[in-house]
Amino acid sequence: MFTAASTPALPRLPALDGVRVVGAVAVIAQHVGFITGVTTRESWGGWIAMMDFAVALFFVLSGFLLFRPWARAAAAGSPTPSVRRFYWKRAIRILPAYWLAVIVCLTFLPERGVAPAGDWLRHFTFTQIYEVAQIRRGLGQTWSLATEVLFYLLLPLAAVALVGKRWRPVRTVTLAGVGLLITEGWITAMATGHLDTGLHIMWFPAYAVWFAAGIALATIQVALRTSTAPRSWRVFDQLGSAPLACWGIALGLLAVASTPVTGPRGLAAPTAGQFATQLGLYLGVAVMVMIPLVFGPATLASLALGSTPVRWLGTLSYGMFLWHPLVLDLIYRVEDRPYFTGDPLRIYALTVAGAIVFAAVSYYVVERPVLRWGSAVARRRTGRTVEHQSAVAAASATS
Repeated sequence: MFTAASTPALPRLPALDGVRVVGAVAVIAQHVGFITGVTTRESWGGWIAMMDFAVALFFVLSGFLLFRPWARAAAAGSPTPSVRRFYWKRAIRILPAYWLAVIVCLTFLPERGVAPAGDWLRHFTFTQIYEVAQIRRGLGQTWSLATEVLFYLLLPLAAVALVGKRWRPVRTVTLAGVGLLITEGWITAMATGHLDTGLHIMWFPAYAVWFAAGIALATIQVALRTSTAPRSWRVFDQLGSAPLACWGIALGLLAVASTPVTGPRGLAAPTAGQFATQLGLYLGVAVMVMIPLVFGPATLASLALGSTPVRWLGTLSYGMFLWHPLVLDLIYRVEDRPYFTGDPLRIYALTVAGAIVFAAVSYYVVERPVLRWGSAVARRRTGRTVEHQSAVAAASATS
């Protein structure tokens, strides 16, 4: 349908670092709200309970950012991203800080004395979500990371099918709709009693539609920037030029999500219908938040989200996500305070501050050195591959 002889380099979108920060502070708010009791005790607790919309934000963002290189390569007619390099970059970014958090939490926050070997094995391999009640103290938030890791593993295979042999963005967006079918089938199995909402609600198929939405947005954005998009897709740039309207819609969807239509506020599992409603509302929120930052012209809001201080926090957002439950637990231990008590604003401020400190130590002591080492290893591998290819070419020419 479309051809593209050459494609200009697509610019980085600094404002998306700000989206990571929004997601991190929202997750912390949701957990603080629960542990202080305001989620279930206060009439406005529904607004705090639905702060877990941040999970949708993270999943849509991952789908967008990680599929975009495949879309860009297809539009340019250039070689597809190296699968080995993709897995390597994901591993050195995710594993060091995560494994450190697992070691610290299983060592210093044991629930039944010394953590058994099974706990260590499950958490180190991201398999803690595949059995009932196997996620340990201080690591409850890692269910979403375990789900996202499976997306990382599947993405290169999915990208081949989604992109095809030549760049046809309409086809790619249409095929991304399979994510919706996967999620619909999963929810139907929950509704008919074939799956347990308490366990299977954490598995990848339940959220395939969120990742698929990110993939669709990446395809549309690349197609628009390379002039290979259908004319009707220009509506995304038009929406992107109206950030207040988009974010107003997101706020309205959050207001609906704060009501009982999305299920109970506590630990009780929602019904299949309530879960489906939550998925749809959160998907709308995530897409409406991202559209003004991905499409349309730069605005004051996007410039603020892409500013240097916010981008620095964006660098630490992964660590904030990993370490804030430990910080929250330590606050209650030091103050010898029972759960479901405490001033939520004060506890929230302490948790965010502590999470930033832990995240900074984790990043500068562990994550950044590993990333630099990993990048150097990748460059050496690339250099050896190029040398080998040159030698083969020269030998072929001689013969």
